[in-house]
Amino acid sequence: MQKVLIIGGHGKVALLLAPLLKAAGMEVTSVIRNAAHIDDVAATGATPVVHDVVSSSHEELTELLAGHDAVIWSAGAGGGSPERTYAVDRDAAIASMEAAAAAGVQRYLMVSYLGARADHGVPAENSFFAYAEAKAAADAHLRSSSLAWTILAPGALTLDVPTGLIDPTPATAREAGASGNTSRANTALVAAAALQRPDTIMRTIEFSDGQVAIEKALTP
Repeated sequence: MQKVLIIGGHGKVALLLAPLLKAAGMEVTSVIRNAAHIDDVAATGATPVVHDVVSSSHEELTELLAGHDAVIWSAGAGGGSPERTYAVDRDAAIASMEAAAAAGVQRYLMVSYLGARADHGVPAENSFFAYAEAKAAADAHLRSSSLAWTILAPGALTLDVPTGLIDPTPATAREAGASGNTSRANTALVAAAALQRPDTIMRTIEFSDGQVAIEKALTP
């Protein structure tokens, strides 16, 4: 049985993803920072583990990840101060990649966003700047690692119902300013599918809600 660790287990995508992985026959552990979220996570079928990945040492993170077959990063600072954003979305994410390598966990899925890249074009005075910078740095670190990585880049997340249909058009080919709304439920479906497909390794999957079946859209 494949053992999967989700970091950011109480996030809206993670709460939808855990049951999908369980249904696929996987053993799921969801890492959360707040003990008050234990029941919510347990209700998904995942095993909740309370652990603050931001304050963890390399050794503690390595121990947390050891014994798993895959790690899914679905955590985020959720706005707030730039310092917190960099601490979570960049520094802790990179630390988890290094811990995964040290623990012998090869498979790593990163939930990023549509348009994430070093030349993201977000002005420094924009409140989104710190997040754009943090995600660009984390994604770049992952691409340069020895891990069997997949980066998922959904558009602006919504609470719309899942359709199982997406638009895999890259951000650079979309109209300027297009948000590419993407339901969190479809994002969870893409993550579950990508984890089970070796042909998504070493690929960045950019997508929004659309009209193409996920399995077809993921085919290179």
